[in-house]
Formats: sequence, C-alpha cells, structure tokens
Amino acid sequence: MSFKKDEMLIMPAVDIKNGKCVQLVQGEPGSEMVEIENPENVAKHWEDLGAKNIHVIDLDGTINGVASFDIIKRILDEVSVPIQLGGGIRSVEYARQLLDLDIERIIIGTMGIKHPETIEQLSKEYGSERIMISLDSKDNRVVIKGWQEKIDKSPSELSADFKDHGAGSILFTNVDVEGLLGGFYTEPVEELKKSVDLPIVYSGGITTIDDIKKLNESGVEGVVIGSALYTDKIDLTAALKYQKR
Repeated sequence: MSFKKDEMLIMPAVDIKNGKCVQLVQGEPGSEMVEIENPENVAKHWEDLGAKNIHVIDLDGTINGVASFDIIKRILDEVSVPIQLGGGIRSVEYARQLLDLDIERIIIGTMGIKHPETIEQLSKEYGSERIMISLDSKDNRVVIKGWQEKIDKSPSELSADFKDHGAGSILFTNVDVEGLLGGFYTEPVEELKKSVDLPIVYSGGITTIDDIKKLNESGVEGVVIGSALYTDKIDLTAALKYQKR
C-alpha cells in the first residue's frame, strides 16, 4: 500500500522470536513482556480489527541470523492486507526472496547503511516504493546491528543519502524510548521530517491515543504500535480513527 499525504497508516507490530509473537523492552533478548503462540493468528486478529497494514519484524533474523521464513510465509497466507517486513535482511539474495513472496515492502537497516548500493540495486529491480530504509536512533545517533553499533551521524544527516540511492521511505525508530511505554519526544521525528522529502514511518514509545494524535499532526505517513496494543494501553479501533488527517 502506497503512502498518502492525507493519511497516516496505523501499523500493528508483529515481532517474531522463537516461533512466537513477542514484545521486548528496548529490543533486549530475554526482556519479553509479551509472548503469544502462532504469530500468523495475531496478524489476522489485527487485520480483523481493521488494520490496513501489518508491520512484521523477524527478531530471530536480527539476533541470530536465522530467518523465520516459514512463519513469514504463514503470515502472508493468513492475512490479505499488505505486510512490511524487516529483520535479518543481510543479503540482496534474501531481499529478493522476500520481495518475490509479495511482501509489500521490505525494511533494510545495517546492509543498506553499510552498503547503500544494495538499496539502489533493489529499488531499480522492484521499485523504490517497496524498499524502506531503517534509521534507528539512540542519543540522536544512528545505531545498527541490532542497536549494538553506533554511527557518528544523526538520522537527519543520513536520510538524504538514501533518497539519492533510491529508498522509497524511512522507518525511524527512537531507541531511547522504544518498548518503555513512557511516551516519546516529537522533536527527533519532526527534525527528520524537515530534512528529507520521503514518507516516514515512526516507531518507539507510543503509549496513548494522545501520542497517535501528536504523530498525526507531525505529518508522518505511518506509525508502528507494538507494546501499547498488547498491554491494552491503546485500543486499535480508537487509534485507527487517526489514519485520516
């Protein structure tokens, strides 16, 4: 599903680890606050409640380098809405494999930042709208390799490079607040929004409906909601009312 200026897509998160749908605190293995069997059923549940897009992250691919390929295929079989997928995409060959499965959009982090020519290559082959670059920020510096390695550049400084290399959109995750259910700061995403003319999907710290309202007003094209949905702090049906501006 293409991004629209008059719409902010609300995307429930389905994170896969050890065959389950999980929610981690700040991405730390072993910090699971939520564990649910059959991630495909979870994705279907969000679709049934009205989600137009599901955000899937393969944490096994990110943490262990072993893709949860069978579960990804089960999710695709179970839901009819578009899927955007990230986690462990470390080669052009694997990226192609996912895109050939009809994943709507793949999210590339470390590989794209280390080797931006891969973004350009995949964008030329599949279309830039199907290639999203992940810019994860900690202390206003981009972090890669599962947030373990820091680059001495801010998301805004890196963002323009990826439009030039053909990325069609950006996933911006504020690691400082991710998974803590304590709200978030609007300034980092507003700064990024000003720095680049690409659709931006925001993730990290979203806890209340008021947070959704603030992001709608910021002009971002999408919002990923994870822990707040699974802990009943946000009702998806209420959040979906903010998809239109």
